[in-house]
Amino acid sequence: MDNEGYAINAEPLADPNYRPEDTSTEPEKKPDKGVYSRIEDIPSGVAKDIITEGCIVLEGGGWRGLYTLGVLDALMVNDINIRNAVGISAGALSALGYIAGQIGWGARIDLRYRHDSDYVGVGAMRRDHGVTGFSHLFSDLIDKEPINKHRLADPSRRLAVGVTNMITGRTEYMEKGRCNLSAAVRASATVPYVSRPVVINGIPYLDGGCSTKIPYPWAVSEGFDKIVVVKTREWEYRRKEDERHLVNRMYKKYPEFVEAMNAANRDFNRMTDELRDLHEQKKVFTIAPSEPVKVSRFESNVEKLGALYWLGYHDAEAGLSDIRNYLAK
Repeated sequence: MDNEGYAINAEPLADPNYRPEDTSTEPEKKPDKGVYSRIEDIPSGVAKDIITEGCIVLEGGGWRGLYTLGVLDALMVNDINIRNAVGISAGALSALGYIAGQIGWGARIDLRYRHDSDYVGVGAMRRDHGVTGFSHLFSDLIDKEPINKHRLADPSRRLAVGVTNMITGRTEYMEKGRCNLSAAVRASATVPYVSRPVVINGIPYLDGGCSTKIPYPWAVSEGFDKIVVVKTREWEYRRKEDERHLVNRMYKKYPEFVEAMNAANRDFNRMTDELRDLHEQKKVFTIAPSEPVKVSRFESNVEKLGALYWLGYHDAEAGLSDIRNYLAK
């Protein structure tokens, strides 16, 4: 049966400039178990209707996507709202809040509900047959942390989501307004090995990162003059290029998919080298972690995840002048 996805409902958030003052004389409350201790420090509000031309490219990386969320929030707070976005895996999820213009939306969900088993854990496996509870996210959590569906659906801003077609082994890009966006995001972030493929129009799909780790080729093919890439690994990081025997055994029915999976790490290393050259030539602007990322793909320590969020936020802040200069030329 095809996965129909889930409706995305939302209402606008509060004034982005509002910051509550602590006038309470009551003892400080202890943070909820499993919730990031600085959750209230995450910025909130609605990004201004100031649009910057270009395309922002968001790498995947599981929970390392907290770095991306920090970068995106810093950009929105500083009125850099790039018109077009393309995301893979966790990058696809991160793009939702950015295109909807909702500062802190993705970070609050991840840092508040990381230990909600219906979002990540046994409940997610039972309900969604995967490590992430997309039905819980798109039906339950989105009521607690609403997203502005009207702004998200605005046709003046494009959002493409990279998914891997298991039959062809190729990356396909599904665009909002032309697909079931919830189903596309779910497919893009459905981790192999531990998750059931997402079937859309009779075709099984898995994580876009199975075939393309950094989706900047889409931005290039679409002809954008200005491309900003957000990486979730430091520049020096390279992946092992050895063949993965598990994929050969688990997905032998999909030989093209197996080939793509075995080539993905090599392609990532090549893309990283290409991006470095393009960045130095000022043809692409790349934001990468300023220090080694020691957060795993399935990281459960919310304090480490929170620290990674702030690393992304401060890295973006530190580069604001360079980013603006690049986008303005």
